[in-house]
Amino acid sequence: MQPIQLFDLASRQAEWLTIRQEVVAGNIANANTPKYRAQDITPFQAVLDRSDITMARTNAAHLSGNNLNTKNDINVRDAELNQEMGVQESGNTVGLAKELSKSGEIKRQYELNTSLVGSFNRMMLMTVKS
Repeated sequence: MQPIQLFDLASRQAEWLTIRQEVVAGNIANANTPKYRAQDITPFQAVLDRSDITMARTNAAHLSGNNLNTKNDINVRDAELNQEMGVQESGNTVGLAKELSKSGEIKRQYELNTSLVGSFNRMMLMTVKS
């Protein structure tokens, strides 16, 4: 039986969200560090674009599909300069409001991810019980 790609994709996004939360937390922790440059990671869409995601083949009559490519395409890079704040006098580029907003966005995306996986899992269990 082939693995269900939704679970692979959800796992990949959870990994991406974990790394992004670590980077955002690092930015917040270094908000007062002179010459610290805010960082962010590759958007998840870019990770998806580099992954070979196709439909799973559950019947010989279906088109063939491939597994999710598990290469690590998540890269930490310098964040775009916050145009409202710019570079502080100390050379720091961290905007706390923007970083806290990113943290809230990460939380919402993680909750959506876990909710979808839970719903899909319940749906699969219902088909097995039937």
